Amino acid sequence: MSSLEILLPRIERLLDRLEGTSASAVDWKKTHAARWIAESRRLAPIARPHRIEARHLLNIDEQKQKIDANTRQFVAGKPANNVLLTGARGTGKSSLVKAMLAKYAGKGLRLVELDKAGLTHLPELFDLLPQEPQRFILFCDDLSFTSDEPGYPALKAALDGSLATPGDNVLIYATSNRRHLMPEYMAENESAHPALWDEFRRSQNEEARHVGGEVHPGEATEEKISLSERFGLWISFYPMDQDEYLSIAAHWARELGARDCQSEAFTRAALQWSLGRGARSGRTAWQFAKDWAGQGK
Repeated sequence: MSSLEILLPRIERLLDRLEGTSASAVDWKKTHAARWIAESRRLAPIARPHRIEARHLLNIDEQKQKIDANTRQFVAGKPANNVLLTGARGTGKSSLVKAMLAKYAGKGLRLVELDKAGLTHLPELFDLLPQEPQRFILFCDDLSFTSDEPGYPALKAALDGSLATPGDNVLIYATSNRRHLMPEYMAENESAHPALWDEFRRSQNEEARHVGGEVHPGEATEEKISLSERFGLWISFYPMDQDEYLSIAAHWARELGARDCQSEAFTRAALQWSLGRGARSGRTAWQFAKDWAGQGK
């Protein structure tokens, strides 16, 4: 094989990389949100980003206060933390991040959405975004990892540990249904609660010494916790009770133009809707309100 034949594939890969970089240019004066396309290593503007006002997010006042204070500091050029929003599904984690864009876009805030496949490209974004005058939140929605996924060590290093650090105008906001972003197993708590585990072994008449071949299960637990603890701010969300769910459903029904939002029929229909989906949440309430208002009630 000639030297040219060896070099050609390398040249083609280099050209592809350069093309992706040039295509990543975004007019941030006109664009408020973009998506990182991992396959082509470029930023794609989002023409119609989902905007929601924080006033529509009910029963999460403490969570709103925490993320708003952090985002306000960030937009003002003051020190601020990376944020991990965790907890029950459908309770407003993603909507709250989008609400920050709606509130602060006029002051220079921009949102870049990336999925797990894009996490390995964080160093590239760290190089691109500090060149811009705006303030950027890298938004990772619904994160959850297995131990062998490449995005896990990439995010861990990006948060704290890598030589390639983000500029002062870049933060990471992530949402997850898991507090520590990875599945955890009962046996991994052995080192944290030895007395309970001694009792468990006696009751089961066996020795739970290993976890999937792991000789030191306590270290496995520490590894899983080590990612989430690199976020400076944790914001937790909790399941809603019936009254909270009904108040959100009524709020959205009114916003969508429905008039009959306090009747017994409305309450009964809203509860039946939540039972059919097995959840009482802001998302479920919003879905019900659309159905109720759409029927002209």
